[in-house]
Amino acid sequence: MSAGRPYRGRFAPSPTGDLHLGSAAAALVAWLDARAAGGALVVRVEDLDPPRTVPGAADRQMDDLRWLGLDWDEGPDVGGPHTPYVQSARGARYEGALAALAGRGLTYLCDCSRAEIARVASAPHAGDEGPRYPGTCRALGMAPRPFRRAPAVRFAVPADAEIALDDRWQGRHVERVAEQVGDFVLRRGDGVFAYQLAVVVDDLAMEITDVVRGADLLGSSARQALLARALGGEAPRFAHLPLVLASDGARLAKRAGSPSIRGRREAGERSPSVVASIARVLGLVDASVRQATPRELLAAWNPSRLVGVASVRAP
Repeated sequence: MSAGRPYRGRFAPSPTGDLHLGSAAAALVAWLDARAAGGALVVRVEDLDPPRTVPGAADRQMDDLRWLGLDWDEGPDVGGPHTPYVQSARGARYEGALAALAGRGLTYLCDCSRAEIARVASAPHAGDEGPRYPGTCRALGMAPRPFRRAPAVRFAVPADAEIALDDRWQGRHVERVAEQVGDFVLRRGDGVFAYQLAVVVDDLAMEITDVVRGADLLGSSARQALLARALGGEAPRFAHLPLVLASDGARLAKRAGSPSIRGRREAGERSPSVVASIARVLGLVDASVRQATPRELLAAWNPSRLVGVASVRAP
């Protein structure tokens, strides 16, 4: 964490369904890391994309977290000094950040379609942003013009922007954002704020010092650090824990039929059994441990066990 700043971590689930094992693992490790540091843990609901949000999912997820034995200091159900803790209610803050970036000439309007970008992109399969954007609309800035479709707002990435981050568990990560991602979207054409913008604005506003999350989000770190600096802040310290995969190597979040924490509850499994299974998968405890509570894991918390491990498979 940053020198002189008390530890403030967060767990930020998307309410797109019930909590699966990978998300529960991220929540457990975020809790262990915060509590071991004597810090605070924030729960923030990332519900930016209305079509993907499942009504009632956020409440079910928080209920499952409590059932596992986790608690938090700030969140939508307990309040705190940085309310609201639901992204869909924080739009004015994201608009303010866009205005600040636009005032510095760091944004522009783009009405290119994904198909158009793919046809001219030098790297057609580049990451979660899709193909690297070649900057077609960059010179046109934010000025109104006859748009072919509702325009997105893009961040004008400085050509020399090289971001070097020392991830606590995955090691050094260096990225030349302009070359590897290009100018990325801050607000989509349909008006939905991009994850990259919202997470940075919220982490700065909520004074988050440490982010514990899955290794699948490691690639977002450079963009988020770049945006944090552009907004006059400092990126949190990142710690990307191993991504929990299904036994066949598929992503649990996307694999049909992935077992949820709720499903294991309803099948009669007790929470110490589920917590122990998560800890075993991550290598936090020996294979012989069959029952454990978060408090018991905290007493033997050894984050070095997570160093250098990119993914693990659930049994």
